[in-house]
Amino acid sequence: MLLTLAWGALFFPGLLALCTWGLRRARPEWTNFDCLMISTRVVSSVQAVLATGSGIVIIRSCRNVITDRFSVCKKERETIFLRPPLLH
Repeated sequence: MLLTLAWGALFFPGLLALCTWGLRRARPEWTNFDCLMISTRVVSSVQAVLATGSGIVIIRSCRNVITDRFSVCKKERETIFLRPPLLH
């Protein structure tokens, strides 16, 4: 569980840094603010796609979406792991 958290903590800031660096090199006439704004939108789009994909997996694995629980959420420790991003 901590390994997944560590990979997530490295992936998204790394993606932001990579996008910002790439935009600065590809578009030197853009300001740092412009590059950072586009990079944050790219990272937000990636997060939205991943969240949508995981939602589709959860919905397709449940027979009755209202009463069933996804197998990851059946254990308390995984539920605790899933709470902090939702509190953000």
